[in-house]
Amino acid sequence: MSRHIRTAVHFIPLSCLCALLVTPVTRAQQLSLSRDNATVLVEPYAPNIVRVSISLRREDALAAPGYGIVATPAPTGWTAGSDTSGDTLRSNRLVVTVSPQGPKWVPTGTSADIAKFFNGSTPGVGLSIKTPNNADLVRMQGWQMSVPNHKDGNADILYDRRSTDAPFFQVGASFASPPDEHYYGLGQNQEGYLDHRNHVLRCAHDYNAPSGQSVCVPFIVTNKGYGILWDNPSATTVAFGFNDQVRWTSDVGQRVSFFVIAGATYDEIYAGYRLLTGSTPMLPKSAYGYIQSKQRYTSQAELLGVAHGYRERHYPIDDLVIDWFHYTIMGQMDMDPTKWPDPAAMNKELHALNFHTMISIWPRFVPEGRYYNTVLKNGWFEHLADGTPTNGLPYDRAGSDIDITNPDAAKWYWDVVKENYISKGFDAFWADETEPDLPPNGSYFHIGPGTQFFNIYPLFHTAAFYNGFREDLPTRALILARDAYLGAQHNGAIFWSSDISGNWDTLKRQVPTGINFVASGTPYWSTDIGGWQYLPSHHTPLHTPLIDPSDARENIGHYDDYPELYVRWFEYGAFQPNFRSHGSRPQNEVWSYGKQAEPILVKYLRLRYQLMPYIYSLGHMTNQTGAPFMRGLFMDFGSDPKVANIADEYMFGPALLVAPVTEQGSTSREVYLPAGTDWYNFWTNTKVHGGQTITVDAPIDTIPLFVRAGSIIPLGSVVESTNEDQKIDRVRVYPGADGDFDLYRDDGNTYNYEKGQFQLTHLHWSNATAKLTHSGPDAWSAPDASVLEVENR
Repeated sequence: MSRHIRTAVHFIPLSCLCALLVTPVTRAQQLSLSRDNATVLVEPYAPNIVRVSISLRREDALAAPGYGIVATPAPTGWTAGSDTSGDTLRSNRLVVTVSPQGPKWVPTGTSADIAKFFNGSTPGVGLSIKTPNNADLVRMQGWQMSVPNHKDGNADILYDRRSTDAPFFQVGASFASPPDEHYYGLGQNQEGYLDHRNHVLRCAHDYNAPSGQSVCVPFIVTNKGYGILWDNPSATTVAFGFNDQVRWTSDVGQRVSFFVIAGATYDEIYAGYRLLTGSTPMLPKSAYGYIQSKQRYTSQAELLGVAHGYRERHYPIDDLVIDWFHYTIMGQMDMDPTKWPDPAAMNKELHALNFHTMISIWPRFVPEGRYYNTVLKNGWFEHLADGTPTNGLPYDRAGSDIDITNPDAAKWYWDVVKENYISKGFDAFWADETEPDLPPNGSYFHIGPGTQFFNIYPLFHTAAFYNGFREDLPTRALILARDAYLGAQHNGAIFWSSDISGNWDTLKRQVPTGINFVASGTPYWSTDIGGWQYLPSHHTPLHTPLIDPSDARENIGHYDDYPELYVRWFEYGAFQPNFRSHGSRPQNEVWSYGKQAEPILVKYLRLRYQLMPYIYSLGHMTNQTGAPFMRGLFMDFGSDPKVANIADEYMFGPALLVAPVTEQGSTSREVYLPAGTDWYNFWTNTKVHGGQTITVDAPIDTIPLFVRAGSIIPLGSVVESTNEDQKIDRVRVYPGADGDFDLYRDDGNTYNYEKGQFQLTHLHWSNATAKLTHSGPDAWSAPDASVLEVENR
């Protein structure tokens, strides 16, 4: 028996309710109610968005939302009322009902015997959210706010609280879960499944998660027309679908706080998430191109050699990345002059070659570094209760993390980055180790206990860079980060799946990992193509490798199927929001994996740039709507029940269905084509009816790729960098349905698009008349007939 005995919602017969109504406090169509010793706050943020806050401490129930929420309550269109069913807030989209307070429960019989020794932590609060036509969206079945205790095995968490901190409670809520409800999002989980139903997830940044690093973005979307944003930054466990409920339990809090966003489509839910947490800015156009990295380029000469190698071969590429240990010591914010004698001159040369450069910066400082004493003197370290900076000794000797939640520390940090790196011409930053690297539980931030604010660091850390860019530079921010949180998508950040291994199992699990991550409202995500970890010295393939490894031995050792793996991963990477190769091989350029691999890799490099007008326009769509453009099939084909848990296919924008090959030795795979539309094989133009699974040829140089009927795909001219002026070479139409596409162009580098300095050309295909029309600025100068390609006429 546990504290949850009485956390279930109690529904009272209507005949008993008349004398039990409690007059609510309403202000500006906001409900503030008392239920026994609990306070319930219901406040609207849009006609389809409502926040619920419940606490045994009235001041906490009524307090503003937590970090990452930038919206304010908006009561327009809402009315408050009260009747025998309870207290209600109503809009044209939602009806929120808090059940009336019932008579005090008096246990009898066995219940009375149990109550002598066990009791619940909270009074019952009945809450339901429906549409105006009485369709259920959310029904809260119970809530929890309990003091950590030995019965529940969490009493030790009280050692993480100082006497001056707010009280620690474990808080949670449970919601009804119909058997056909499916759940997506919640950040990054790399266990290899898509639908979270019948799984338990720990929503916490954990570099050491067994399947690969986990990242917490506490936002989920469902197939029932709503999403839930859980407003708590502590480590949170979510159990999906067990016992007909979804149960959220956060380690620390002073209230239960969550938002419900209703949407007729997933995109409407993401528009609500955008309203609450901020937009996703346009990235520099280079970030949509190819990003070349490895662990690590050790010198200026090596990096310049790689740059010239790409340009001499005329392979398209935009970004080069300098990983860690370019510095003399951790936190010195310098570049070793013996290996990097003139970074400014290097960047000048790279810029002349149409490259952009990104450099890795860790937020850690060792005691012997030049900045350590400044950070220590100002109290800007993540620290223990006695003020001692947290460190990782004895095994980790890389120093202590700066407490970026302190605004003075954040401003100082950016100024140091600007002085040491911006001044040398670097364009973008790899804000590595944003968990932070030293887990904060048991330590303290400026904003409070690390245990309570466990997941918050990446939001503040990426904001330090983004705010610096916006204040001091005319160019767009680009920050590569390992972790995210609510609102981090607003900080010009792209995220990746951390230091994963280079094997087939990991590749296979990346596909659902990425779909769920972007479903969390964080649209820019990618993997380290090829995996980051060092390769084993020997690996025996299950099947004869599809690529001869013999001329890549110096790079791959005796991992005989690794060139095949790398090619399959690269093909998949070309259809991720960001396209970046990384890893711990001696070389990692496209010519490093053998003569059979190289032309295939170049094929997908060139295809990525050919698709750049399409991809860059998808970035604009995401900026305007908040919706991801890497999309699980469930987002666009919800009327087809077969797509609810398809974890190995996804849409890349509205047109392209991508089905990566993740099995060694495979030269074909099964692909399910969603019902309700026809599909074209991208490579052969063969037309196939949807609603069926087909076997698709997939030789080593081909990733199965299909185009939805009615799609319009603008294709660009051949370029080697997004710095070049790319013309519209062709506009490819796949008939079978009417189609629309907004072709977007801007300067690719500044925030002038926010001032309206962009061009948007609307393209429309009429299937009945077989004509393409366009409105807005002209996007090409050639006659339409010479640009238009209608497939499979």
